[in-house]
Amino acid sequence: MLAYALLTVSSLVTALAEPGGAPNADAGTTLGLPSWLAGPLAAGTAQGPLSVEAAWGSVPWPFLAVVAAVWLVPVAWLYPVRERQRALVVGHVLVLLAIAAGLTLKAPAFIVFASIGYPLAIAMFPARLVMAGVTLTALVNVAVQAGPGARDTLLAVLAGVALPLVAAGWYVSAEHDKRRRLVQRLRAAMDENAELNARLLDQARRAGVLDERHRVAGEIHDTLAQDLVALIGQLDAAGHAAGHAAGGPAREHLDRAAALARRGLAETRRSISALRPQPLERTDLPQALHHMARLWAETAGVDLRFEVTGTPVALAADVESALFRIAQEALANVVKHANATRTGLTLTYTDELILLDIRDDGLGFPPQRPTDGFGLDSMRRRAGVLGGTLTVETEPGHGTAVAAAVPAIPPTTSDER
Repeated sequence: MLAYALLTVSSLVTALAEPGGAPNADAGTTLGLPSWLAGPLAAGTAQGPLSVEAAWGSVPWPFLAVVAAVWLVPVAWLYPVRERQRALVVGHVLVLLAIAAGLTLKAPAFIVFASIGYPLAIAMFPARLVMAGVTLTALVNVAVQAGPGARDTLLAVLAGVALPLVAAGWYVSAEHDKRRRLVQRLRAAMDENAELNARLLDQARRAGVLDERHRVAGEIHDTLAQDLVALIGQLDAAGHAAGHAAGGPAREHLDRAAALARRGLAETRRSISALRPQPLERTDLPQALHHMARLWAETAGVDLRFEVTGTPVALAADVESALFRIAQEALANVVKHANATRTGLTLTYTDELILLDIRDDGLGFPPQRPTDGFGLDSMRRRAGVLGGTLTVETEPGHGTAVAAAVPAIPPTTSDER
């Protein structure tokens, strides 16, 4: 658009100044050619100077202006491909400069249009040829306006100014390319260092988690596990003492209590070993939740409806373990506090999140009331460690709803092993 604007301005100025399009005879030209250029051209022809200048003078400047306008059309296509078609772009701009020089020979006002070589060289030439394009444009503008005897001056300018400028531009561009490659290597090294730091931080976090697990495991082993072992012994002794009886409700309750204690001891030992919950070792999360929900309903005597929506996918061990423990803790709270008759457990798979909802029709409680138990805080912490959330909606007399949402993290290599 700038080139067309300059061409239009030059054409209007020429048309107003020289309506017939004839060149100015006082500007050092004869029929349009500078005397220093017309002489050598004419000397190489058999017809003499008049025939060469007559041929050149017969070309009207409007014709060259139309040629320039047509030649500018491919610029819009060449600009996006200038990195891939460098030779074609450079050749196209050089031809455009030649047309601009011819127009300037016809009418000096077209020196305005010839200056388009400066922005075109900067925008379209490779970095190492920008200075060369700018210098060539300046030489063309000077050469077409030079008077008689200016050849020696032009050669001096070319040798003393133009060539050093081109060499300096080439050197500066080469240094710029070198710095750019150095910056790219530095950025790659910084990205690699950032990745390494992230790995080190993750390893440090995992090491801290393992240390904390070992500490908690020792405390559980020395307290809860020992108490469960003692409880199982007492229940077995009570069962043997009632063994000669004819069974009845007392013996049934003792057997159920012993089974629950043994199951709790097994889970405690597995927690001490930092393993996944026992049901998850043999099956996937939906089946493990279904099995746990069925046993819970039989033990608690509460109707429970379990649903799975979406397409189940394999998840990281930490995600499955956390969801299983949240469901376990929420159902334990239903038994201890809710006095519910119906309960719902829903596991939902989406593209980015895994949703776990536990609902009951129990007593509920005021949401703002502080709780003394460890259950809700434990569930929130399990969800938060995975980058998820846990919300509780409840109201006295209207039951409670616990909703956990955690990212759908796929299993790692260690999980698969």
